[in-house]
Amino acid sequence: MTSLDTVLDKDGVRLTVDDAVATVTLTNPAKRNAQSPALWRALTEAGRALPGTVRVVVLRGEGKSFSAGLDRQAFTPEGFDGEPSFLDMARGPEAELDATIAEYQEAFTWWRRNDLVSIATVQGHAIGAGFQLALACDLRIVAEDVQFAMRETSLGLVPDLTGTHPLVNLVGYARALEICATGRFVHAEEAERTGLANLVVPADQLDAAARDLAGALLAAPRDAVVETKALLAGALSRDYEQQRVAERAAQGRRLRDLAGITD
Repeated sequence: MTSLDTVLDKDGVRLTVDDAVATVTLTNPAKRNAQSPALWRALTEAGRALPGTVRVVVLRGEGKSFSAGLDRQAFTPEGFDGEPSFLDMARGPEAELDATIAEYQEAFTWWRRNDLVSIATVQGHAIGAGFQLALACDLRIVAEDVQFAMRETSLGLVPDLTGTHPLVNLVGYARALEICATGRFVHAEEAERTGLANLVVPADQLDAAARDLAGALLAAPRDAVVETKALLAGALSRDYEQQRVAERAAQGRRLRDLAGITD
């Protein structure tokens, strides 16, 4: 595969690959990268299309906003062309609605695979589904003008695109509840202070900062990064003693690998 190969370009999503780094770009700046079921399916397809050589995935949005959230057309009686409207789905069987939401969630789940490190670069608005897409990634670099908001509760809904788990883990239950229940904006300074953002930079430096971070992540051996990511992710569900056991097991695997010992 040659540098900057375009692997996918459809429904507002473009996937390009440059050796070990893949870039997923939201490509509908005229609508502030508003999201739709077609876009979610394209994001899911992008995850499945990643070559095995990819170690880092950068997520970005074209234009002034990362993503303004769900396209409001979803809540109109006509919905999107060729798609059932959300109102019609709500009137259908509960099991079908659950299965449909689960399908939508797949667009947000693959970013945390242990064999990848994902970086969201976020400028301008990241609202609702846009906020949750940024939260789906492992790391976030944000522009000084970033505006995160979880507006679902204000609309009588709940955040359902996998964003609640990382939000609580990053900022804690009380702040997560306040952010979601009020729908208020979280700006760059608070995002960095509370752990939502790893780094804040001017908007015109987002891509360069992502390249620098990707390069730093690629400097370590892949298997060590994979094991470390799995170890840290699992720490959230283990107690102290269980984590000690997991550390020993992971280190044992690394040492045996370095020594050329196979089971």
